Amino acid sequence: MILVFLILIPLLSGILSFALKGDGAKALALISSMLTLVVAAFVSGANYTAPITFTQPWIPILGTQFSLAADGMSSMLCLLTGIVALVVMIVSVNKDVEKPGAFYGFLLLSQAGLMGVFLAYDALVFYVFWELALIPVYFLCSIWGGEKRIPVTFKFFIYTFVGSLMMLAGLIYLSMQTPGMTSYSWNDIVRAGNALPAATQQWLFWLIFAAFAIKMPIFPFHTWQPDTYEQSPTPVTIILSALMVKMGLYATLRWLLPVLPAGVAYWSDTVVILSVIGIVYASCIAIVQTDIKRLIAYSSIAHMGLMCAAAFTHSYTGMHGIMVQMFNHGINITGMWVMVSIIEQRWGTRDMTKLGGMASVAPNMAIALVVISLANIALPLTNGFVGEFMLFNGLFRGDTANHIMIMVIAGLGVILGAVYTLNMIQKTAYGNATAMVVTKDITINEFLGLAIIISLIIFLGVYPKPLLDLTSGIAGIIVR
Repeated sequence: MILVFLILIPLLSGILSFALKGDGAKALALISSMLTLVVAAFVSGANYTAPITFTQPWIPILGTQFSLAADGMSSMLCLLTGIVALVVMIVSVNKDVEKPGAFYGFLLLSQAGLMGVFLAYDALVFYVFWELALIPVYFLCSIWGGEKRIPVTFKFFIYTFVGSLMMLAGLIYLSMQTPGMTSYSWNDIVRAGNALPAATQQWLFWLIFAAFAIKMPIFPFHTWQPDTYEQSPTPVTIILSALMVKMGLYATLRWLLPVLPAGVAYWSDTVVILSVIGIVYASCIAIVQTDIKRLIAYSSIAHMGLMCAAAFTHSYTGMHGIMVQMFNHGINITGMWVMVSIIEQRWGTRDMTKLGGMASVAPNMAIALVVISLANIALPLTNGFVGEFMLFNGLFRGDTANHIMIMVIAGLGVILGAVYTLNMIQKTAYGNATAMVVTKDITINEFLGLAIIISLIIFLGVYPKPLLDLTSGIAGIIVR
């Protein structure tokens, strides 16, 4: 029953938020996020002994049950969702927003959908929550976004909705192959998929993977992402970048790799090549950006490309590294977006050519920017290092054709990432303070949000064992 609370708390709070105004909606969102994080932490702690499950009848005529399960990977992502949502609420508490009841209501509904996606152990339940996470974000972007929000949000919705329909068709087809009555349970879907002929698995692979590839996104399914990140309000950008892209990677590990092994084996090299192209391409595009928000958007594409490539190497180390890095990337990218929001709020621009000298006028802000940025490029003793090292180890040891060359090319992303990140730090935090006037440093609520992020960066960089232990068992099951 504890798993149901992870969904019910943000769901009911989100619905109630629509009836509240002003500070009432903010307070409810903050309290709801705190409670959800406490439950997520309890579930993660309990997972060290055994996975937690919950099953109730739902729609028997369709062969589906309301089935939830939290293993190491699911509980880790629920914990990440709880942390990110709380940071979003903390740093947003002093910001004025139009129609706060609806704004925070949609944010909470999206959080409920994300929790459901990470916990669903029934394919139809998984699809319902997949859409529940998407729809509130569509309204958040289209109502509270930037000047170009309408065409950008329309493109985002079309991309993701078409992918979702393709995935639904694939899941229905798999459920029809289950023995006896139609079933959507994870175990029956896995058995049905494994029993399909190799030729069938090969075309069914893309029917399902297209939705996941769009959501991550990997090259060439990425074109919706930079514009959407740029036009979305920062809390929504954080949800998209830190959490929703993980939906695609998580779904690949849970609903694709174990289900269609022959299809995965046939298309692995293709996906790895596309992912590595995306790493280099996105990194090169990031280098020439002057808008910090677009730079971080492209850097996220490069990071997700590395994780996706490792997912198809059939390596235990790589698979374990993905789970560690999903958590760490979510923490680091949240910190990056918080810093962008602070910079834009203080100086009214994200253009690096108009910034400079932050260290002299707001030293605490500059320290936070440097620490989070270095974690984002996986500096040793930061949380990003361990997972990224495991990912490259997986690429090196994987059974992909020309795996050493693949690892070398993917490694260019590390060099290019250092180039655009250090360039951003130099232009923003240092240099002459000609474009910046003396302003207040980080506020109390911003300090609290950044303290959570930086504490996790340092703690998991020095002592990653809790995260490694939590996710070790499920990595072995996926690559078995």
